This record gives sequence, structure tokens and C-alpha cells, in this order.
Amino acid sequence: MKKSAYVGLIVLFFFLLAAASVFFLIVADFGGTAVDVPARGYLDIPLSGSVAEVAPPNAIASFLLGTKPLAVHDFWMNLRKAKVDGRIQAVLLRLGLLQCDWAKASEMREAIFDFRRSGKKIYALIEEAPDFDMEYFVATACDRIILHPLGWLGVNGLGGYVPFLKSALDKLGVRAEFEHVEEYKTAANMFTEKGFTPAHREEMESLYSDLFAQYVATAAKARGKTEPEFRALVDRGFFQGEKAKAAGLVDDCLYEDQVQDLLRRDGRPLARVRFDDYTRVKPASVGLDTGRNKVALVYAVGMIMTGESLPQIMGGSTVARWIRTARKDASVKAILLRIDSPGGSSVGSDVIWREVTLAKKVKPVVVSMSDVAGSGGYWIAMSATRIVAQPQTLTGSIGVLAGKFSIDGLLTKLGVTSEKLVFGEKADVFSPFRPFTPDERKVLKEEILWTYEQFLARAAEGRGLTRDEVDAVGKGRVWTGRQARDLKLVDELGGLTMALGIAKKEAGIDADEDVRLDVWPRKRSFWQSVFGRPGIGLDLRSAAGRDKILETVRLMNQTKIWAVMPFWVKPQ
Repeated sequence: MKKSAYVGLIVLFFFLLAAASVFFLIVADFGGTAVDVPARGYLDIPLSGSVAEVAPPNAIASFLLGTKPLAVHDFWMNLRKAKVDGRIQAVLLRLGLLQCDWAKASEMREAIFDFRRSGKKIYALIEEAPDFDMEYFVATACDRIILHPLGWLGVNGLGGYVPFLKSALDKLGVRAEFEHVEEYKTAANMFTEKGFTPAHREEMESLYSDLFAQYVATAAKARGKTEPEFRALVDRGFFQGEKAKAAGLVDDCLYEDQVQDLLRRDGRPLARVRFDDYTRVKPASVGLDTGRNKVALVYAVGMIMTGESLPQIMGGSTVARWIRTARKDASVKAILLRIDSPGGSSVGSDVIWREVTLAKKVKPVVVSMSDVAGSGGYWIAMSATRIVAQPQTLTGSIGVLAGKFSIDGLLTKLGVTSEKLVFGEKADVFSPFRPFTPDERKVLKEEILWTYEQFLARAAEGRGLTRDEVDAVGKGRVWTGRQARDLKLVDELGGLTMALGIAKKEAGIDADEDVRLDVWPRKRSFWQSVFGRPGIGLDLRSAAGRDKILETVRLMNQTKIWAVMPFWVKPQ
């Protein structure tokens, strides 16, 4: 075969691959109106991998991100639908390692318990899980926990390592120069310290010990054990097959065909309903979201920046616009703001805070916190009518920091020289080519102290506290949701279902009355993504998408004062 023929075949292959991908996206969008759910089925949920708050708003974004992560919103909605859908008679959770933190796990547990109120059964199936505490925490909400006969189950507690890079940076000739307010604002500590400061250690030990205590208490109660008994099992750590059953950690050790025997009703097997397929079932088709009143459910997810949102980045202008739209919509009786954010730009956070404050004057704004709502993530929450957090939510972190990395030492080692050319005495103050002067560090500290005072004032006003009361629990310190409630930083402990109930109550809607959920970001079809008005995500029609990314990078480089939480090692 000639070389040109090979080239032609390769081109044809990639053309067909692209065409198939586009066809899949189109079919996925149009599939939402007609889903074949059998009259007698069970919902099969693969609960593993990355867990997002909400799925990408369009099929193209999902395709470009490479994978479609499990979304807490879809899990919550699917179990709400399955609870009232007579066609779904049971649920099977296939549990694997989850990439999320404890508050999302707690949200899943609440959704499972809510489903069980229907009287239907939900089973947790585990094949092999050598390090499985958070996932086991979810499983303990189910009717039965099933382990493969040869499967390992590890319930060995929480822990991890926090890396510190200062010694490595010193060797490279790089200096991390940061000012922060105050001692618990540890976001830059991994670059500026060689180990824990006393405040950093106190904070981390407080968080981990509270998360562990909550885990032990919850799992022990679910498995009918005392807390000392469950702690003894955690200290042992690992159990295989029948040993896990003998220890009371699981109920059955079964193969897949034996699991299917559990999924029989009246002697007949139930048909499998895939989770992704059931996600496309319209809530109204099973009697949900049909009420006359409407609640806007606004997702505020990701690092906060000024400007418009991008995938995994929360744009202050975008989220503020969603809240403003809900405020001006007379059919929306309340706003439910779901937050999963470590913060970011103090200005971007304040843009959203302003819209929350304005909306609260017109209708109730209830916040529901997910894994993290700290620093800027708390900033956007603190003026809400009510704040609901999971007991494990990482929140608070009322504090700010600013600084830069100076690489002049590294450049000297590499033999790189530079010439200074500036017009204005402080034009190069944030340049990486030189360190701060003592006077510049003093001015920087004064600037972030001023921003911190604005943070304190807004928090005090929103939470009905004094400035000093907020300062006492601020100073950059992160709290669990349970601790934050005791400190009056949040009002209630619970998840989306509780927050929705509170929003209805605040709006004067009867507790038993169904409401329609107006979810933001809005889902966009394939055709809307390609030909419609540009929205959140990437615009593929022109260079605007690239320009948007470059603008975000520019804003990140321009942002000097941050309200952001530290990097957290997952407790496992």
C-alpha cells in the first residue's frame, strides 16, 4: 500500500472518531426526554472516583474535561426520585475509593437515609478496599454492607502528612515572602516553614481529632457497637472476608451472582437501571419539582476569581449574576446557595457577598456548605439568612494573606542576569526578581490588616456578633462544621435536604409542599454550547475561549490579596 493511502486511512480514522464523539454528545443531550426505566428495577450506582458538587453544565465541557465525575447533586436528586418512583424497588451502591472529603460523604449518608424512609432497601457492595474509612462511613448508612469473600477491608483511621518545602526552596535560591492575618492563616506555611508552627499544629490536630471522633461515633452507632469497641477495630486496621463479617463490620460476604439474589422481588430478578441513565429522568415525571413555588439552587464551586467563571473556577461576576437574576425573579421565593470553595480573591468574594446581601433584603438566602466553605468561601456565605453546614465541613478561616516568590537567588545560581527598568518607585514591588524591602513588607501588612478588618466587619454584621467576637474565632483559623456551629459561625448541621427545608420555612412555604428547583449553572445542550450565547465554560466558536483563559491567568497574577484556605492533605 502506498504511503499516501496510509495517511488517508489515518485521517479517515480520526475523522470518524471525532464524528462519533460529536454524535455521542448530541445523543446524550437529546436522551434526556425519553429514558426507558423498567417497571421493576434497581438503581445501580458506581460510587467511586472523583466526586464533584455538580456536573459540568454542558456535554462539551464534560468531553473536554476527559471524564464525567460523579456529582453530589445527581446522587441527591436520583435518590430523591427513586424514593417516590414505584419502578425503582432497590438501590445497589458499588463502593470504591472516593476522591472527596468527609462533608460530601456525610451528604451521601443523609441522602441514603432519606431514601430508606420509603421502606425500600439499599445495599453497599465492596470488592476490595484496603484504606476505606470515609467510604465505609458512607456504607454504614445502608441496610446491608456486602464484601467480596476474598476482599480486604481497611478501617484504619485518619492521618496523613503535611509537606513543607522551605528547605528545598532555600537550596534552589527561592524565597516565599508572605504576610498573613493572623497566626492560623497557614496557606503559605508549606513554603515559608520547615514544620508546624504551634498555631498550625493546634489547628490541624483540632480538625483531625474532631473528624475522627465524628467518624467513630457515627460508625459505631450504625454497626451496633460502643465507641471503644469500634476504636479497637480501627486500631487493628485490616480485615479480610469472613473476618470482617465476624467483627461485625459487614453483614455478608457474597459473589456478584449472590448479590443478584438479594435483588429479587417475589422470586423474580429486578432489572438493572444505570445511574447515568436515571440521571436523565425528569423529576417532574415521578412527581417532583411540580409545585407552584420555585427555589433557586445556586452552585458556588471552586477557587474564587474576579470576572467570569471557567470550569473549576468560580467567577465572582458569574455567580453574582446568577444570584441577582434569582433576586429579581418574582417566581423565586428563596435562594439556596450551595458552596464548595476554599476561597481565593478577596475582591471576587466581595462581589458575591454584595449580591447575597442585596438578595437577603428581598427573599431568604440559605447557604448549604459542602466539603469546604472557608476564607473567601465563608466570605460569600456570612451575610445569608441562615447557614447550614455538614458536621465535617471545613469552614471559617477568616483571614487574608498576600506575598510573592522571589527567585533572584535561583537566577544567580543559574547565571541569569537582569537589568532594572521601572518608572515609579514601586513599579516592581511584586516582581520576582527582587525581595520586598522592610518598608514594603510593613505596607503590605497594613494593607491586609485593613482587608481583614473588612472581613471582620462583614462577618459581625451577618452573624449578629461583635467585631471582637469574630476576631476571637478568626485569625485565619479553620473549624469543622460542628465546631463552627458552637462558635456561631453557622446555624445548623445538615445537608441539602435540611437547607431546602429551612429555605421553604423562611419563605413561608409549607414543609410538605413540593417546590420547583431552578438550578444554576443552567444545563446547556450541545447545540446551545456551539451556536448559542456564550456562557460558563469554553466557547469553541472563536478565540474567545483562549482569551478567557488568558484573562483568568492575568487576573490571578494581578490579585495581590487573597482570602484562601491552606492546602489540605486528605484525612485518610
